[in-house]
Amino acid sequence: MGQSPFLESIRAVLRTRHYSLQTEKTYLLWIKRFILYQNKRHPKDMGEQEVTEFLTHLALERKVTAATQNLALCSIVFMYKHIFDRELTLLDEAVRARKPRRVPTVLTNDEAMSLISVMRPPYSLMFSMLYGCGLRKAELLSLRVKDIDFGGNSVFVFRGKGAKDRVTLLPKALVPDIERQIKKVADIHEKDLIEGEGRTSLPQSLARKYPSAIKALKWQYLFPSKVRCIHPHDGYICRHHIHWSSLAKVLRTAVNEIGIRKHVTAHTFRHSFATQMLLAGTDIRTVQELLGHSDVRTTQIYTHVIGQHQSGAISPLDHK
Repeated sequence: MGQSPFLESIRAVLRTRHYSLQTEKTYLLWIKRFILYQNKRHPKDMGEQEVTEFLTHLALERKVTAATQNLALCSIVFMYKHIFDRELTLLDEAVRARKPRRVPTVLTNDEAMSLISVMRPPYSLMFSMLYGCGLRKAELLSLRVKDIDFGGNSVFVFRGKGAKDRVTLLPKALVPDIERQIKKVADIHEKDLIEGEGRTSLPQSLARKYPSAIKALKWQYLFPSKVRCIHPHDGYICRHHIHWSSLAKVLRTAVNEIGIRKHVTAHTFRHSFATQMLLAGTDIRTVQELLGHSDVRTTQIYTHVIGQHQSGAISPLDHK
């Protein structure tokens, strides 16, 4: 199934439409699971009823989260839309997983800075940018040298979540560290060029549109991997960015060293950025734009996090 011509045809469409490698893997996985659940029937012979049954199975038997169920649905909808040119209309009886209302965990400024202080470079800079720029982990890893605008004190985020571009803050405090990091990137790149390499990994569309960019310094990743690898789509030798798992390991070590008992992930630093910006009096619409949220209601969740600070509410135990 994993190498079937049908799944390969979906892979080809995903790549033509420039979906990320991770999205490609995830979509193909859920489409494969849908087909297996329906006893390997071909999707062209199925429709709304079978999709509804699969979603209900995920909710009631697999007990997946709402986010996971929605990801499965998006994968299947993509398949029907782009392979069969068919829009799905789900039946009303589909059981949807309930999405819990959660308030995100955030760090105080002291906690965030304490964690960063015990990290080694370049990870201290990477987490500083997650916290100081409000970046998602994938956005941070995808940054290239060209995306740093020192003159405008800004960071350009190319194809963030939802394939949207945006500009966010470049903290002045990070300028010296970022300049040093770019110098390190330049040294690595120069060594690669001397060894007859020097290519970065580019999406297929950009590699064709800008053939000279593949060896240009400005297109190199800001946080390059220590080793070169084979491009997953085009097969050439290139230098990709640091793997996301490295951030998780460094963060876990820092949390244990500092002794923070909160559940902290890389995304917690983005939550903390939003909270600190609102506490400082930044307009919520501005925070929305910096975070890249399509709907201000997504940003408003952070007003619940800072509830006491924003409303002035005081516990009766703290009354004098």
